Amino acid sequence: MSDFFEEEPEAPLGDVIAAPVSTGQLEYVREDVELVEDAEPIISPFDLPGDWYVIHSYSGYENKVKSNLETRMMSMEVEDRIYDIFIPMEDVTEIKNGKRVTSQKKVFPGYIMVRADLDDQTWDVIRHTPGVTGFVGMGSRPTPLSRKEVESVMNFSTEVRESPRKTKTSLEYQLGDPVTVKDGAFEGLTGIISEINEDHLKLKVLVNIFGRETPVELEFSQVAKV
Repeated sequence: MSDFFEEEPEAPLGDVIAAPVSTGQLEYVREDVELVEDAEPIISPFDLPGDWYVIHSYSGYENKVKSNLETRMMSMEVEDRIYDIFIPMEDVTEIKNGKRVTSQKKVFPGYIMVRADLDDQTWDVIRHTPGVTGFVGMGSRPTPLSRKEVESVMNFSTEVRESPRKTKTSLEYQLGDPVTVKDGAFEGLTGIISEINEDHLKLKVLVNIFGRETPVELEFSQVAKV
């Protein structure tokens, strides 16, 4: 696989336009050529040089290890063979105090992906970076990830790599949780969550009213865990 992408030399404008045209037509052709030139090429991640490997670090130190490796790459002059260092992230939406809070979290805590041409020198640079505990894989030499593995982890398609984030929701409450009503007409009562409406941030809570178990609809912010 070539490390460089070569483009055919651009044909002069005179070569593109085969027949005489009016000024208006000429301006249109030029605008059209500029639009084509400005378009970004669609590149598959597997057309890029190197293979993807996974390295292990202590959980919580992934960003520090990434910074250490970037510094070590430059000092050891191997930037031309270690191309990309990637920490898979995802957006996680949590319900806290009745409100949606979105934050980024690591998909695989303690693991970092590296795209590189692995030889004795680049292996040594990566392996002995402070915070790296080793490569993931069988045998004495690291095994590169398969195309399927890379696609599943980084959410790659055959187009340009986009942000490899996914979104999931982590609820503060679960069915069956005991809660206390802290606001509204039923303040002070306790009950059990029987239904959760995540989209509208509402709950149905079974509370005891006049000796009977009664479902009451409440907002997330109106209750607290017991």
